[in-house]
Amino acid sequence: MITEETARRSVASLLGVLDLDAPGARTTEDIFTGASHPMPTGRVYGGQVLAQSLIAAERTLPEDRVVHSMHGYFLRPGDAAQDITFAVERIHDGRSFSTRRSQAYQGGVPIFSMIASYQDEDPGVDHAAPMPDGIPDPEDVPSDDDLIGVVHPITGRMLSERPVDIRHVSGPLFLEVDGEQVAQQAVWMRMRAPMPDDPRLHRAALAYLSDMTIQESILRRHGITWQTPGLKVASLDHAMWWHRFGRVDEWLLYAQESPTARGGRGLAQGRIFTRDGALIATVAQEIMVRVPQQ
Repeated sequence: MITEETARRSVASLLGVLDLDAPGARTTEDIFTGASHPMPTGRVYGGQVLAQSLIAAERTLPEDRVVHSMHGYFLRPGDAAQDITFAVERIHDGRSFSTRRSQAYQGGVPIFSMIASYQDEDPGVDHAAPMPDGIPDPEDVPSDDDLIGVVHPITGRMLSERPVDIRHVSGPLFLEVDGEQVAQQAVWMRMRAPMPDDPRLHRAALAYLSDMTIQESILRRHGITWQTPGLKVASLDHAMWWHRFGRVDEWLLYAQESPTARGGRGLAQGRIFTRDGALIATVAQEIMVRVPQQ
């Protein structure tokens, strides 16, 4: 059981991670530093460096210019025990759009590289795909937290310390694959405690959430659990498009699917909806998936 105090502390930890220092702020360079969540595996969580890279880039932009897309590559595993340096390059500033390159470094080498585009809010045509039908309310779906004490101790620690409540509509993949082996799933998620009203924090935190569970549409299709002996999964790249604003401390539905997998790589796609059905973001990620041959 996650207590209210533990929930508040986990979200406060995330806000601390997103509050980057800027040792180069008084120079001509846009250089920032950030800490990492302590991780049982010792490796930096990919969604964290995504969110931090966005925060670093936005430090070089006016508040009314909003991120609408990003494309990034995970280049090396990050060390969660070390700070991360973010170097931002101001590629372009136009009348309506700005482009930034943000690179994350540890030990003098890049671990993540991102290009993101930002736009002023403009009126225009408006349509969106609908939320999937037949999805139960989040209150009717068991939380992954119920598995704390049942799963492997390292997994249990990750579940108890993460700042987000996640609820798999078809059941999580920690111990078994329930139901059909299909290449799609739906997941409810929200931050465990209220977040500040700053829209930039919510957009960055949405990127943080977007790297969670998206790999599982590939695993579910092949009946693979996270505890499969010898399983190796790593995110290779990540693309995201923000369509509308949504708060991450309110329930969001993450509808995910995998159109293909081959050669040790799988493609996963996802759409994120508010509880009332507004499509707020689209995500795509290619993942390395290696399963020992029987």
